Amino acid sequence: MSDRVSIAIDVMGGDLGLHTVLPAAIAALARHPSLFLILCGNRAQIDSYLNSHTLTDNIRTRLTVTDAQSVVAMSDTAAFAIRHRRDSSMYIALTQVAEGAAQACVSAGNTGALMAMSCLLIKTIKGISRPAIVASMPTVKGQCLMLDLGANINCKAENLYQFAVMGSALASGLYGLKKPKIGLLNIGSEENKGLVQVVAAAQLLEAQPGLNYRGFIEGDEVFSGRADVVVCDGFAGNVLLKTSEGLAKFINVKVARNLKKNLFRRVLTWVAAPVLHEIRQQLDPASRNGAILLGLQAVVVKSHGAATKHGVGCAIDQALMAVECDLVAIIEREMLAVQPTG
Repeated sequence: MSDRVSIAIDVMGGDLGLHTVLPAAIAALARHPSLFLILCGNRAQIDSYLNSHTLTDNIRTRLTVTDAQSVVAMSDTAAFAIRHRRDSSMYIALTQVAEGAAQACVSAGNTGALMAMSCLLIKTIKGISRPAIVASMPTVKGQCLMLDLGANINCKAENLYQFAVMGSALASGLYGLKKPKIGLLNIGSEENKGLVQVVAAAQLLEAQPGLNYRGFIEGDEVFSGRADVVVCDGFAGNVLLKTSEGLAKFINVKVARNLKKNLFRRVLTWVAAPVLHEIRQQLDPASRNGAILLGLQAVVVKSHGAATKHGVGCAIDQALMAVECDLVAIIEREMLAVQPTG
């Protein structure tokens, strides 16, 4: 693979738009000398921003602007976006990937529209019926990968099995884990507990020796580090993700308030500042921003709609790493190697 990596950016997507995306894009170019970016969005607004900032020649030569006439609104349905937003920054960014001008796409826009447009333009890997949204979650041992996080509300056993295969491939290919431990999210550890499709998915996973399946995992075990890959449907995954993000914010607020109650605690805060800073970083969702739409024939990364400059930068880094490790090829090989036997 060439040392040069080109990523198309949906500049207008998300809650904050170009005022967050463009600073993150410029900072990413400064971090990664091999990175080239195609900025898709309103050309006049993008040029105005770039011209108002001092950029080195090296940065400017690695930036290309592609004009887009519209934006996919967060309220747009996937079907409406497919029919009426083909001149949008999101659609044009994905088209860059589909036509080979870019190797990956990053967008903070409408998740449903991004998934639908990705399936239409880029299509799924052979053997994958539905892409899944995957992201990392903090654990006491480091991190784990969880999928699906909202792309697929109703899943069959075969979908969950495919998610497990893809998650295992991502954990080994992107994070270097050997035989990643796979857990299937459920309401109990007993074999007969849970939805019919979850029990059936467990049977498929148990029958596959090529996967390191460790059984059912309950919600309170996700952060224990018992599993490297946690598999679930998009409804349960999204609820768990949003709950964990809210809990992280709650903990940060409560710790900050309690440490300011008196002079003694303020002194302790000063002494413990490095440790507290490290814990805040570990709990900060922005540091793990960037959910890969796993199962597509090219890399597409969904950034949180309200992500900060740092968060969008993390999403761009995720896309770059996925391209550099040739993630799509890894998943294709894994799908061939571990076809379900039951």
